[in-house]
Amino acid sequence: MYFDSHAHLTNLETFVHIDEIIKHAQEAHVLRIANICTDFDSLQKGVDLQKKYPWIVNTAATTPHDVEKEGEEFFPIVEKYAKEKKLAAIGETGLDYFYEHSPRKIQQEFLCRYFSLAEKLKLPVVIHCREAFSDLFKLADECGFTQPTVLHCFTGTVEEAKRVVDRGWYLSLSGIVTFKKSEALREVASYVPLHQLLIETDTPYLAPQSKRGKANEPAFIEETAKVIADTKKIPLSTLAEATFKNACKFFSLEKHPPVV
Repeated sequence: MYFDSHAHLTNLETFVHIDEIIKHAQEAHVLRIANICTDFDSLQKGVDLQKKYPWIVNTAATTPHDVEKEGEEFFPIVEKYAKEKKLAAIGETGLDYFYEHSPRKIQQEFLCRYFSLAEKLKLPVVIHCREAFSDLFKLADECGFTQPTVLHCFTGTVEEAKRVVDRGWYLSLSGIVTFKKSEALREVASYVPLHQLLIETDTPYLAPQSKRGKANEPAFIEETAKVIADTKKIPLSTLAEATFKNACKFFSLEKHPPVV
């Protein structure tokens, strides 16, 4: 059984085929999915999707890419839905200095606002971080942030992974770890303690090696899990069970598999 801890099920690209995608996921023993909502439309669809498939949970925030244009409008909506207990986490929020589609100062401002909201409501946070780890850790400390945190789609170094682990945060690996040139990321997979590891697809992005060029789906998560299990030299079943339990703990869900 698998928990896809990060998928964009209700963006425009995936939602058109959502029931087919969910069917494939169930057939592949994906028993829980965290649906990441990044605007009002995807959040509304996410709430409706959870009513149909109660084993799916929703998170919401504006990504660091879009905070300049959409952050101010979406933040109060996220706050409202979080207060109504319709969100299992805040995110994905964070910092992206690689693309820097929004100015760094604005990214930092919204990250701190989301940190404060999560702290106030005692919710975990899903973080997107690229080439900005020092500022991420600095801002978390300055905000007095203490809630559970996961670095989604981690692509940093082993040294950066150690800083994540030392904080007691989770680290999530995506299909990138299966790519032929991802030796450095497989070193991270080998290093990160099993009890702090999550797995994800980032659907519809980042399909694993054998599916590259296709739209990703939660059903493809086993390929990622197999590569990580092989790298850590543990049985696939051990990896699947541990990451399922870790994600349930992170999102405050029951550990036993839901009825689907």
